[in-house]
Amino acid sequence: MAYNAYITEQRIEGADEGPLAGRTVAVKDNISTAGVRTTCGSAMLEEYVPPYDATVVERLKEAGATIPGKTNMDEFGMGTTTETSSFGPVENPAAEGYVPGGSSGGSAAVVAAGDADMALGSDTGGSVRCPAAFCGVVGIKPTYGLVSRYGLIAYANSLEQIGPIAPTVEAAAELLEVIAGPDDRDATTRDASEALGAGAETAGTGDGDGGYDFVSAADGDVDGMEVGVPTELLDGADDAVVEQFWAAIDDLEAAGASYHEVTLPSLEHAVEAYYVIATSEASSNLARFDGVRYGVSGGYDGDWNEAFARVREEGFGPEVKRRILLGTFALSAGYQDKYYRKAQDARAWVKQDFDEALEAADVLASPTMPVPPLERGESLEDPLQMYLADANTTPVNLANLPAISVPAGETGDGRPVGLQLVGPAFGEQAVIRAGSALA
Repeated sequence: MAYNAYITEQRIEGADEGPLAGRTVAVKDNISTAGVRTTCGSAMLEEYVPPYDATVVERLKEAGATIPGKTNMDEFGMGTTTETSSFGPVENPAAEGYVPGGSSGGSAAVVAAGDADMALGSDTGGSVRCPAAFCGVVGIKPTYGLVSRYGLIAYANSLEQIGPIAPTVEAAAELLEVIAGPDDRDATTRDASEALGAGAETAGTGDGDGGYDFVSAADGDVDGMEVGVPTELLDGADDAVVEQFWAAIDDLEAAGASYHEVTLPSLEHAVEAYYVIATSEASSNLARFDGVRYGVSGGYDGDWNEAFARVREEGFGPEVKRRILLGTFALSAGYQDKYYRKAQDARAWVKQDFDEALEAADVLASPTMPVPPLERGESLEDPLQMYLADANTTPVNLANLPAISVPAGETGDGRPVGLQLVGPAFGEQAVIRAGSALA
């Protein structure tokens, strides 16, 4: 099946030896690869070839991985369906006729189809977890600061993290081990052991030799684990999704875990806060695409404003323009206090709610997406439907916490459903352990 998951198919060979030697890892097309086109799914960067590798690409090559190509994505990461790409939409190999999720839909699709052993995506508001859920594979959104963003073309700096997509939890953990760790070129990265302080070893983030040991956590041992279920993340979810969610919770209980319901009142405002913050940061980040510093030339003819407008009119798609306008408005004089500052207050409230809930639970569980995969074209007519579909994933990015999406069965018509597990900051081992009991 031709499913349009790659924008550029060009092999990048890694070292002869290493933990990923002999395996292929596809890379989302907003992650820089030296000498290989990196487009962000946009006509604005159609011919852009970076002169350097992102840190995660350097680490893949050092680990022996072969990169088979750059995967299709929603333009600049803005979308939930991988239909806003200038290079055409991606078909879902796990559910033909439906979207693969987004914005890392190409990365999830190549893993689901078996055309790559693993893949890298980026997650700003669910862009690794959503396609993992829709394509029936595993996706991890790491704690903010665990993985370097150097070489990731920015959408919203304070929210996004690069994360692994793989067929199993163990494989995803293995890839996370390779890409995790501090980077002198990214001041937001932190050493997990130092961040946690005393008790880091019992939390399982350090393996004692300066690296990370996530694979050992994929042992499926959830005996005695306490799972919190935020009721707000079940309200309004599709009945078939809720049914599969509770079936997965039953499986965790059968393996020795217990659960209790929790309430997170702040989640009522999480989507609104997320989109104000994300679009504000996007408005700032995408200002550089002006036809002079980056992007296609607008053909300067004596009027700078006309040339600038022409570049952005021709180079950006409708969804990117919509989000730039939203963000520019939120940051404009007279509106910062009304929207942007309130959104930041809501973000702090969301983080506080999560932290309090995780004091009484090892992980929190919810459906990854409140709906099963949408039919292709369904949400393009109603962008608000696409934004609201992010209700379960965006709060995690606001709180800067780790989360995993694992397969949790299918709807009656065969569409994949994902279970999301959220852990405390730098608690990747907890979500990997819980997830491995199911996948």
